[in-house]
Amino acid sequence: MTPPPTLQELIATVREDAGSDQPLDQLVAAAATAADLEDTTDALLGYFVDRCRRDGRSWSEISNALGVTKQAVHKRFAPALAAHIIAATPAPTFERFTDRARHVIAASRQAAVSLGADAVGTGHVLLALFAEPEGIAGRTLTAMNVTEDGVRAALLTARGHGHAQDGEQHSAPDVQTGDQAAAEPADRAADPIPPYADDAKRLLRDALTVALEFGHNYIGTEHLLLGLYRNPDSTAAWILGEAGALESTARTHVTDLLRQLRLS
Repeated sequence: MTPPPTLQELIATVREDAGSDQPLDQLVAAAATAADLEDTTDALLGYFVDRCRRDGRSWSEISNALGVTKQAVHKRFAPALAAHIIAATPAPTFERFTDRARHVIAASRQAAVSLGADAVGTGHVLLALFAEPEGIAGRTLTAMNVTEDGVRAALLTARGHGHAQDGEQHSAPDVQTGDQAAAEPADRAADPIPPYADDAKRLLRDALTVALEFGHNYIGTEHLLLGLYRNPDSTAAWILGEAGALESTARTHVTDLLRQLRLS
C-alpha cells in the first residue's frame, strides 16, 4: 500500500504554503491543509461507500467494516454521497422521490405561478408542503403551528424584509413549452412554467443529504422540510424562523412520526 504523507512532509508543505516564518501564519496554513485533507478523506471513503451500496451491501455491513455505528456512517458520509450522486446525474431527477414529494414539487411550481414569481424558490416549496397535509412534513408543520395562510402571507411580505431570493421576485415568468409543458396537468398546461431558482436547486441536494443521514433510499416530504433549514439565508428558513419553528423541533417531530410509522 502506498504510504500517506508523513507528519514531517506535511509540516514542510505547510511551511512552504505559509510563505512566512511567523507561527500564526503557519497555523492558518496548517488549518487549511488539515481541512483539505479531511475533505479528501471523506470524499475517498464516500466514493467507496457508494460503491458498496451499489454492490448491494447493507449499511450494517459498511458500518461493521469501518468499525462505527450505522448512524455515524449516515452522518459522516451523507454530504459526500449526495455530492457524488448529484455529480453523476446530468440533470435533476426525481426517481428517489415519493409520490407525495413529487406532488409537492409540482405544487411548488403552481405556487410560484400564483404568486407571480419568475422562478421557484424555497418559499414556494415550503408553501407546497401543505399540498400533502397527511405527509410527514405537513403533519410536522401543523404540530409546530405553522399554517398555509401564514406561509403565504410571509411570502408576500418577505421581499420587504430583504429575504426574497432571485427566483421569488414578482415579475412575469418566462413561458416554456415542449415536454416540460406537456408534463403538467391539462388544466395547468396554459400556465407559464417557472424554472427552479438556485436556492431551490440547492434544496434538492440538501433533501438528498438529509435522506442519506436518516439511512433512507428515498426522498419524502420530511426530507424536503428538513432540507429547507440547511440554507439559513433562504426565504423558507427565514419564514420558519419567524414562525418559531426551530430545526431541532422539526427534526424531533419527524423522527417521532417515522418511529410511529415503523411501529404501526
